[in-house]
Amino acid sequence: MQPRRILITGGAGYVGNVLAPHLLEHGYEVAVYDILYFGAETLPRDPKLEVIEGDIRDTARLAQAFRGVDVVLHLACISNDPSFELDEELSRTVNYDCLEPMVVAARDAGVARFVYCSTSSVYGVSDEPNVTEDHPLVPLTHYNRFKGLCEPLLKKHLTRDFTGVVIRPATICGYSPRQRLDLSVNILTNHAVTNGRIRVFGGAQLRPNLHIRDMARAYQLMIEAPAEKIQGETFNIGFQNLAIAEIAEMVRGVVEREFPERVPIEIATEPSDDPRSYHINSDKVRRVLGFASELGVEDAVRDLCVAFR
Repeated sequence: MQPRRILITGGAGYVGNVLAPHLLEHGYEVAVYDILYFGAETLPRDPKLEVIEGDIRDTARLAQAFRGVDVVLHLACISNDPSFELDEELSRTVNYDCLEPMVVAARDAGVARFVYCSTSSVYGVSDEPNVTEDHPLVPLTHYNRFKGLCEPLLKKHLTRDFTGVVIRPATICGYSPRQRLDLSVNILTNHAVTNGRIRVFGGAQLRPNLHIRDMARAYQLMIEAPAEKIQGETFNIGFQNLAIAEIAEMVRGVVEREFPERVPIEIATEPSDDPRSYHINSDKVRRVLGFASELGVEDAVRDLCVAFR
């Protein structure tokens, strides 16, 4: 049976503000379950969209929200290393402790499919030329350590009637109505447009990248893919592995074309003590599900330039 009602945890955030409209446009009913620290004003007003204010640690409230839901897309988390480290105990409760009770509640409520959004940073630093899904997880921070630890907690509860899949997306880039400017492409674009100067710390660190609209397409694919192709599987999703210095050059090129009055834009390279450097191979999702990116880093920068105007 074709799934119709999708619940997105954290759906009022950066990705959710692109994903929810995307799913609505493709005919789905969408429920956004979010603590709404930043409100829901940026989400579309649509009769097929329900916004539920709630904490993902409140399993009883989640269980009620799961009634009548076909697919859960679990995006909610404290979503970067610095934020996680502000209060590690709180972050653990949000990013790890509540995951297994949530999965059980979804299964018991009759949800047919659960998609867990992990992260490509679970691999840590690797010299392997192809970091595939079976690469050992060597997390460098608590954020990506707990992301990795959640993955088997989903898989242990899968049944014939309860499909689960883990995705490990690259660093997301591009414009959203609920914008994040702490991600590599986005922050470099912000510096270029607002300051006329891009600060690069280190520069050799690798980052895999994924346009936010391709991320929305990937979630739709996980909703619609045959269960036998995704049950218990893990998929990397990211197609441009670039050094931060390369991203800076791409950003400068696009911004100078979009804002010729700001030429020249300087790139200033400074030392960095941040060792995080990772790249991924996404051949599996292309081979098994036929998924490939349609947009790239330069598209994301152009979209951001339009928003900055």
